[in-house]
Amino acid sequence: MKAGFIRLKSHFVLILIASFAHPTSAVTLQQVLRATLERNPEILEAKAGLEQAAGQRLVFRSIVWPDFDVNVPAGVQYGHRAGENGVKGFAVGRGNLEQTLFNMAVPPSLRRGDIEVLIAQQQLNVAVVQQLHAARLAFYAALYNRSLESLRDEQLQRLQENVATEKNRLEAGLADRSGFTSATILANELVPQMEGAQRAYREAQLNLAQAMGIDPAKSSLPEPEGELKFLPMEINVEAETAAALQRRVDLKLARLFVRAANEDERIIAADYYPALTGSIHGEWVPVSGIHRQESTSKTQDFIGSELREKAAYTWRVIDNGKVGGAVLRARAAREQNELTCRNLEGNVTRELPRIANDIQAIAARERSLASA
Repeated sequence: MKAGFIRLKSHFVLILIASFAHPTSAVTLQQVLRATLERNPEILEAKAGLEQAAGQRLVFRSIVWPDFDVNVPAGVQYGHRAGENGVKGFAVGRGNLEQTLFNMAVPPSLRRGDIEVLIAQQQLNVAVVQQLHAARLAFYAALYNRSLESLRDEQLQRLQENVATEKNRLEAGLADRSGFTSATILANELVPQMEGAQRAYREAQLNLAQAMGIDPAKSSLPEPEGELKFLPMEINVEAETAAALQRRVDLKLARLFVRAANEDERIIAADYYPALTGSIHGEWVPVSGIHRQESTSKTQDFIGSELREKAAYTWRVIDNGKVGGAVLRARAAREQNELTCRNLEGNVTRELPRIANDIQAIAARERSLASA
């Protein structure tokens, strides 16, 4: 009865495994990178941010464009005046055009709009570089841990064969129990290592699916094709450092943030200077004989078509601290961005020599293992 229960339990476990396990699909590195570019959530969000930045540029540029609005009020005039009776309907067309003639905020606003688009483009580039790098690392990690799992499995099989041999020798009286015990301990120590390699492989598969925009609950986990091969490489630290300072997208993004903060400060400081705005106001009345509101004379206060032009000149002579405080905040943000940019540039000069030393150490270790 107990043996039958154990067999039933094992069948039940096999059924559960067959029910919840998804068949894996083999993918190459090129397929992984292509899928990451097309479906990765971070990249898609950055693309949407690029469209949003294009709209924000229009907002910054609106300062130089004319502002034109039209409204058509209509109604009914009813009342009694001397010589007038009845109800009169009326409609009036009104239009107002305003145009900035002089404003110190115009040049920095135009530059700020262009920088906004450049920032969004660099944010997209940063997202692409980071997500492709993450996908590549997950692909290589999956290959490595799968190879490690296969190696641990082969080692475990040999150790289990060694355990069986020592057991047979012990039962035949050809060896003492110490050999069998040592072989058993070695085999048991290898089991958690093999399980760790299995867990690492599954984790790498999940990271790969996340980078590719695949939902593991609805689709199979990707299984990378190929094997890892070691290729030695030489790095010219000085040349690569100079190239990285020019090419790295995160550095370009940090420099753009510095430029944006500088233009923001100039836009705010423009309130210290005078501004000149011109406007044209027009009013069109399609009928005659319509009096203004509260008019008491039938021969005066008629509403008629007219066109008025004017220019308004404003200058903040005394600042109550509002503009000055905003300028100080913008300046602090610019200085913080400059500090962040310098730190990133300094990290490049420190990281590349360390990476070069790590590559040399790995190459030396590989040569040592190959010659062993």
